[in-house]
Amino acid sequence: MRNKYVAVLDIRSTEMTAVVGERGVNKTFIIKSKYTCTYDGYAEGELLDIPNFTAAVTDVVKSTLSAMNGIKTFYVGIPGEFLKLVNTDRVLSFPSAKKITLADCRNLVDAAKPPVEENWMTIRNSCLYYVLSDKRKVIYPVGAISDSIQGKFCFFKCRNSFVGCIMDAFKKFKDIQTIRLIPSNYAEAMYIVEPERRDECAVLFDFGFISSTYSVICGNGILYSESFSLGIGHIAVYLMEQLDIPYQVAMTFLSTVNLNAKEKLGDNAECIFEGKTYTFPTVELRDLIREALDGICETIEECRQSYTGRNIEGKPILVTGEGIKVVRGAIEHIAGRLVRTLETVAPNVPYYDKPRFSSLFSLLDTALNDASAD
Repeated sequence: MRNKYVAVLDIRSTEMTAVVGERGVNKTFIIKSKYTCTYDGYAEGELLDIPNFTAAVTDVVKSTLSAMNGIKTFYVGIPGEFLKLVNTDRVLSFPSAKKITLADCRNLVDAAKPPVEENWMTIRNSCLYYVLSDKRKVIYPVGAISDSIQGKFCFFKCRNSFVGCIMDAFKKFKDIQTIRLIPSNYAEAMYIVEPERRDECAVLFDFGFISSTYSVICGNGILYSESFSLGIGHIAVYLMEQLDIPYQVAMTFLSTVNLNAKEKLGDNAECIFEGKTYTFPTVELRDLIREALDGICETIEECRQSYTGRNIEGKPILVTGEGIKVVRGAIEHIAGRLVRTLETVAPNVPYYDKPRFSSLFSLLDTALNDASAD
């Protein structure tokens, strides 16, 4: 495979997608191959079925290798449920003012490394910003004159057990020589959120199917990130339990009910599944969906209160992920409950400009940046 191509595996909470892509014009992408496979997913930081996970990885990677020859490296996105974020702050002082070098930045990273933890592996680090002796904040300090350099860092640690599952799944592919792990929340933060917004801090909420992630972003890194096992799939389960209906019927109702529609007594929603007709008052369905969304709103509010760093009051919540577009009117309901402005964000890529593709193209963008820096 030529160096300008990269192979990426995006692991979401109910499906995974492998793509091979290259950089197009104006920061777009050219997709050479794309394969998606559903699997049982994960919850509470654990895979629900490890053999099922391994089989899904094998399926999409095998299809990718069949379509593209010469792939030696695979970039794998690590979901937030398997990550731990560690922030550190360090200062290096010099005898006198000097021109900052790349070696100085590397020494600062070494000084900022958090302690080694059993069962966790550091997979990536990034400096949110640097501070020079004249108190200027900069993203890239090399070449600046200063007698000290301070860095605010984020280190991403992944559970060893999950890394082991990934490595086991790739063992059978002898042509794959290198597996590179990318924190999915970091990739989304750097690609989906514009630098201007990151400079002033931004809040990003990835609304997934089984798992969702709330992150506070600053500069070139993340200040706070929390993943929790709630998503659009749990709303379907809530409908299923409350109405005693099959899961597939619940999902159909989620996609047909509009929370913004005017309430009219007598309106019904209908679904035919396996020869049986299910009919419920639209008002009742809306109320149940709102109740389930309120549970997610409460968790988002808990995350907001748990974050004690820089002020994010008044900042809009940027929302992405496959869960946000399933229920019409969901974003307006969440905004009303939280009393916050919500904005939907997605890749600026033709055809793929939908929130459900955010993690995939964020990982692809990060992988291409990494490959070009090698």
